[in-house]
Amino acid sequence: MNAREYLEILHVAERLKDTPRHCTTTKGRTESVAEHSWRMSLMASLLRHEFPDLDMDKVVNMCLIHDLGECFTGDIPTFVKTDADRATEDALLDQWVKSLPDELSADIAALYDEMNAQETAEAKVYKALDKLEALIQHNESPLSTWSENEYELNKTYAFDTVSFSDWLTELRKAILEDTVAKIEKEQLK
Repeated sequence: MNAREYLEILHVAERLKDTPRHCTTTKGRTESVAEHSWRMSLMASLLRHEFPDLDMDKVVNMCLIHDLGECFTGDIPTFVKTDADRATEDALLDQWVKSLPDELSADIAALYDEMNAQETAEAKVYKALDKLEALIQHNESPLSTWSENEYELNKTYAFDTVSFSDWLTELRKAILEDTVAKIEKEQLK
């Protein structure tokens, strides 16, 4: 890839900095998709010793690219995203990935194939971190920013996704403890 191709890829990816997510930060500022992807990547990197048999560099790469399709469609919360929305995002992302330099295109397409198949431990960890990061962020954001359905969703979401791993299941339980405590504290006000 030449320098111009590299810059063009970065220009597309930069859109995620300006793509708002449904979640807010602790101070109530709307979070960007880039911030979500960054923290997922950090989460994966910090788990290297918990999952020593996994290729955590691959998991970090999955976390970094997982929402690139939102450069083209924006973020649609999982509880309102339709199959048509997913198909549009996937088609636009696929078109962009195919336009990349051949070697890079092949690498990224292979990662997306593995992520979508959800057969490898690396793909399962990435998917779990995607969901867990959103739950953690909700627990950090003010309850006033939650939609009505998120009170129950934060209690039930992602348990099935983490069930393959005792460690991630424990993390999910700790997140649930934080959710319950946050809701109870608000109800006491």
